Amino acid sequence: MNTTRTLFILALGAGLSAAGGYWAAQHALPSPVNTHVAGIASAAERQILYYRAPDKAPFWSAVPKQDQQGRPYMPVYDDEEPSFDPQRPQAQAAKGERKILYYRNPMGLPDTSPVPKKDGMGMDYIPVYEGDEADDGNVIKVSLDRVQRSGVRTEPAETRVLVQPVRAVGTVAVDESKLTVVAMRSAGYIEDLFVNTAGQTVRAGEPLFRVYSPDIVNAQIDLRISLGAVQRGVSGTDMSQSVNGAMQRLRNLGVPESRIKDVRDSGTNPRTLDWASPATGVVLSKRVINGQRVEAGDELYRIADLSTVWVIADVAEADVGLLKVGTPAQVTFRAYPNEPAEGRVTLIYPEVKAETRTARVRIEVPNPDGRLKADMYADVVFRAAADGTPVVAVPNSAVIDSGSQQIVLVARGEGRFEPRSVKLGRRGDGYREVRDGVREGEEVVTAATFLIDAESNLRAALKTFTQDEPGRKEASR
Repeated sequence: MNTTRTLFILALGAGLSAAGGYWAAQHALPSPVNTHVAGIASAAERQILYYRAPDKAPFWSAVPKQDQQGRPYMPVYDDEEPSFDPQRPQAQAAKGERKILYYRNPMGLPDTSPVPKKDGMGMDYIPVYEGDEADDGNVIKVSLDRVQRSGVRTEPAETRVLVQPVRAVGTVAVDESKLTVVAMRSAGYIEDLFVNTAGQTVRAGEPLFRVYSPDIVNAQIDLRISLGAVQRGVSGTDMSQSVNGAMQRLRNLGVPESRIKDVRDSGTNPRTLDWASPATGVVLSKRVINGQRVEAGDELYRIADLSTVWVIADVAEADVGLLKVGTPAQVTFRAYPNEPAEGRVTLIYPEVKAETRTARVRIEVPNPDGRLKADMYADVVFRAAADGTPVVAVPNSAVIDSGSQQIVLVARGEGRFEPRSVKLGRRGDGYREVRDGVREGEEVVTAATFLIDAESNLRAALKTFTQDEPGRKEASR
């Protein structure tokens, strides 16, 4: 009996203690369940834009998901999304610097609002200020912060003389104007050779060979006879003319003045004559041997002055019109690739090769050390300036070429860029001539043009899509 009573008292105490704890929990401490519900209710008042990876990796999702470790993506609310605009529209309006007329859709859709708002993706509508509404359809607007981050650079369109490079391949040739042929004006016999191989370098006045010529010997005899008659006291016009005539015959036979003077002064009649070189240069060919009989007019030696050489370049027919006499050229020889030489065009030959449709252009190049050899290959770059007239030009990087149209982005300040269709001319030195579309002094975008062009194309595509939408709906009816 006592045991039963004791158990009853213990059970009643435990029940009262549980009831008291429940009442205290309900009236003194907030319930964890209620706290969670309150958090859900608070979060429901904010709009979730997207979900990001829990480890801050560059991964996002439009719907709730988990990463590979099973961790849930974290929601990003509208009030947590950072803005890349240089200033909020409300703050700009508060300053009162410019009047805001309306707000336009950030994706270029034909939708405006008189008050600030967001589109379906949570993006702020862009304010349109007074004075900008006329350009809104043609001008691309990019925030100044984005312009700086994208590396946009501009350069003014300037007037300059464009030098267009024309490339060709050529070969070295001997300067024909500095070629000398050695030939006798009378028949004779070669008794000795002083220059007996081709390729030797000779100087003007150095003996080439020793020759016996009966015609020269007979002319010397006539001179001695005439001089003897004068010395014997025979005077008269005929004797003086005879002396002058004998001297002239020796000159006509190619006898140098020094030899004629020796004959007059010494009164001797030398049998042979050492024939002197008429020019300084390199012997290109030798067509005489010791003991040979030569006739008047036979070519015995061919001597070339190689202090300057020609480079004959084959220029494409389409580029010939850009060249003229005096056009500078840079010539790089295959034998000396690191030592380009400077030259100028001296002649454009009057014919075009039918097989290759190329014209020959002659360039004169100095060769003071004689390293350049005939028939060497050379790469030629002509710096053609056409007529030399200055033209308005922009850098090549400023031109966006779609194949059928060329566009230049003109910077209008404050992050505004206007695409303009241009007509282009010749090119040179990294620039393109602009014949129409851009004026001198206007700033054009030279770097990051593809970023601005991409935004322009996106806007145009969206606008075209929305304009075609009513037509498609009408067709579906």
